[in-house]
Amino acid sequence: MIDIPTKIWTVYLLECRDKTLYCGITNDLENRLKQHAGELTGGAKYTRARRPLKLVYQEKVRSRSDALKRELIIKKMSRETKLSLVNSFQSL
Repeated sequence: MIDIPTKIWTVYLLECRDKTLYCGITNDLENRLKQHAGELTGGAKYTRARRPLKLVYQEKVRSRSDALKRELIIKKMSRETKLSLVNSFQSL
């Protein structure tokens, strides 16, 4: 059997200037952060007006499907639960 390399996907949370949290997914976190920061084209309309941004959480998953599922779970969380997730990540 041949090993086919797969891209690692990342689910991430950004803290915006107004202290809101933005959740997204990508298979190239460095590039995506540059898009959000305005260094490259792209990036979410939500984050454009809320710069500067700070990466406060990231989680690696195996597939785009898993990333989308995890993103949905995180987006449905209350702010307090998201902050607990961020705090547990920063404690590692």
